Parts: sequence; C-alpha cells; structure tokens
Amino acid sequence: MATVRLDQKYRALTRAIPDTFDRALAKFFGSGPKDIALAKEQHRAYRQALLSAGIEVSVLPADDNHPDCTFVEDQAVVIDGHVLLPVPGHPSRVNEQPPIAEFITRQLSGTKICSMHGEARMDGGDILRLGNLFFVGRSSRTNEAGIEELQDLLNHLGHELRIIDIPDHALHLTSISSTPTDKVILAPEGFLPKDAFGELPEGSSIKWMPAEEVYGCNTIGLPNGQVLVAEGYPTVLKTIEEIGLKPIVLDMSQIREADGSLTCCSIFF
Repeated sequence: MATVRLDQKYRALTRAIPDTFDRALAKFFGSGPKDIALAKEQHRAYRQALLSAGIEVSVLPADDNHPDCTFVEDQAVVIDGHVLLPVPGHPSRVNEQPPIAEFITRQLSGTKICSMHGEARMDGGDILRLGNLFFVGRSSRTNEAGIEELQDLLNHLGHELRIIDIPDHALHLTSISSTPTDKVILAPEGFLPKDAFGELPEGSSIKWMPAEEVYGCNTIGLPNGQVLVAEGYPTVLKTIEEIGLKPIVLDMSQIREADGSLTCCSIFF
C-alpha cells in the first residue's frame, strides 16, 4: 500500500492466493501464472518478510471465485485515519471488496469510512504518496470521477494531489513507481515524462531506472530501513543500497505473471 508514510506502517492486511490464480487478469507483465504452488510459496515468503521486519500481518482467506483477490491494495485506500473504499476499475474485481472492508472497519473502529459512488472508478494501485504529497494515476482503471472523490478526501486532510497520466502499456502508477522512503521516488525511464511528478519538496528526488527494470521500480520501504525488492533488477538493487537502505530480495515471478507487484499484495494501516 503506497498511501501511508514509513512511520505509519505497523500492520498489514494480506489475502491468500486462490486456487484459481491461474485465471487472474494478465496483460502488462505476464500472461497468467502457471505454477500456483510456487505463487503460494512466494506469497508466504512475502508475508514472512513483513513479519521479520516487525510488521503485524493479517491474512484473509482466499476466494476461488475471485482469481485476483490476493491484490488487496486496489480495494481500500487508507490515509491518515481515513479509509476510502473505491469502486475497482475492472468489473470482475468489484466483489473482492466486502471482506476487506469488513476487516478494516472492525480493526479501525471509529475511523471515517468513505465509499465511492456513481461512475467513480479507482484502483488503490494508482495512488502514490511521497511524504504528504500525493500522486494519482489517470489510467484504464482510475477515471476522472474517482480522482475527484480522492481529491475531496485529500482536501479535507490538507494534502496536495497531482495527476499523472499512465501510458497504455502500464497498468497502475504503482506498477511503474514507488517510494522506498518518504523522500525518494523510483520510476522507469521511457514510461513517464521527466516532469511528470512536478517540482518535489526540498530534499526529495526521483531515481530514474532503466526501462527494462520497470517491474523492479515497485518496492516497499519499511520503518526499520529495509526495503522489499523484487528479484532480478540489478540497477534498482544497487540504487536501494546506495541510498543507505537494506534490500530484502523476493522472488515475485508468479505474482508478476498476474500483473501483480509487491505493493499490490498488502494494505498497511
């Protein structure tokens, strides 16, 4: 989940890989998972990495009726004690949300819960936070009406929102970028204009990675200085080390085949 600062990452919600994972939507990074047993092992290792970093991890059971259900990031947006429940941009994913909404409502009792309505559509994977500056991807899954509802919430919280147009050959904003710290953005060359993020706060920077390492640009920074990084992206790995962070490298090959990345698999709260 890319909408919480490092110091807000105490707990994470995940959801198990369904036996129907080979039917997950796939268009951008892969053609669909082929080895479900391996996918489940990779997801277990992902959860263990979070646990080892001191994160309290909850696991919802899989739902075989929803092959993409493990990608919980898209189903709820948690920002500073507020929760926005978007309407996912792909119709097949709408009914994944109720168990996630129920869990978050129960865990965060007293929290303000907002739901999208009408024609508004948004995947949580289109939102990126850098400190208290937010970016949203206008994509095939997130439309203008959805962005307007997110803007209303951020106006209430006093945060700035900037819109970035996602190219047709990318799924989400977090599919092609991440913030391993509250001051650093990783993004691939050739996917976004160099001025896409605008002028950043003092002390913040963008690290541009080779286009062929686009998948590796999705990372998860953790409060203890560790960063979860997908295996196989040497420039990303070197960059993480150069900025003084400790990479925890995970095999995400089968998750990638379903167009999923590291941030897709958790909601921090």
